[in-house]
Amino acid sequence: MNIATSLKGAAHSLGQSWGRRTVIGIPYLFLILLFSVPFLVVLKISVSESDGIRFQDLLSYVDGAVQLKIKLSNYIFLSTDPLYVETYWSSVKFALLNTSICLFIGYPFAYFMARSPANMRPALLMLVSLPFWTSYLLRVYAWKGLLDDHGVFNNIMIWLHLIDQPIKMMYTGFSMTIGMVYAYLPFMILPLYANLVKMDLRLIEAAKDLGATPWQTFWLITVPLSKNGIIAGSMLVFIPSMGEYVIPELLGGPSTLMIGRVLWDEFFSNNDWAMASAVAVTMVGLILVPLAIFNKYQADSGGVRGI
Repeated sequence: MNIATSLKGAAHSLGQSWGRRTVIGIPYLFLILLFSVPFLVVLKISVSESDGIRFQDLLSYVDGAVQLKIKLSNYIFLSTDPLYVETYWSSVKFALLNTSICLFIGYPFAYFMARSPANMRPALLMLVSLPFWTSYLLRVYAWKGLLDDHGVFNNIMIWLHLIDQPIKMMYTGFSMTIGMVYAYLPFMILPLYANLVKMDLRLIEAAKDLGATPWQTFWLITVPLSKNGIIAGSMLVFIPSMGEYVIPELLGGPSTLMIGRVLWDEFFSNNDWAMASAVAVTMVGLILVPLAIFNKYQADSGGVRGI
């Protein structure tokens, strides 16, 4: 009986171990196949010499010696050319601006959703996710009809005699910011709502009993407890905003150059794959910084490690 029980326990432990490894291993395999391997290919292209037809191998065997040839001129050019430096800085600025505006608008909305009656929350969540039911490209195109010189907004203001001439809104930083905020606002609201709805309201009641004003309660209790939601939402908005291509192409202008547009031009207009790969690798490096910050806060709060 003891032997049978021991064998059954060992089989159960082995099954749990394999199940745990499978659950953890599948996402890692997914990342290796669909991110790590393509990224390494792009990294190789960015540091490889080209003979005009194909890229040469980094390692070569010549006269009994193994040679490693790494071309760093593309990265040196990226760090010294004013156009690329300005483009990266412009991408970071627009991403930070988009994140700040989404947080400013999304936090009150998420707070209202979390404090609304439980039977209203599914309807509010559906309203937040409703834009995802429509094509992303169509939604961006719709803003062209709204912000154009003879679009809806200008026509309404002229009809109301608020302006005499159309206001230039399209192909400016304003139009691109409006489009990015509209596209990424749900990515800020949903993590904030998920965090705020789980908050223990007894802490707020205790603060009121101790004489705290609503404003003090909000800043000293609600905001610190929603820190993880703020960080998660900010990362979900900032990271894709950095590499955005569609909105700058359709709503932005020459003065709103983003790194996504430069990447497209290098790949498909200039056919300079080595430089385009260096641009892509540098952009990934910039994105890894906020990802590391996000993972740190997740680990400190006892959340799931990794992303």
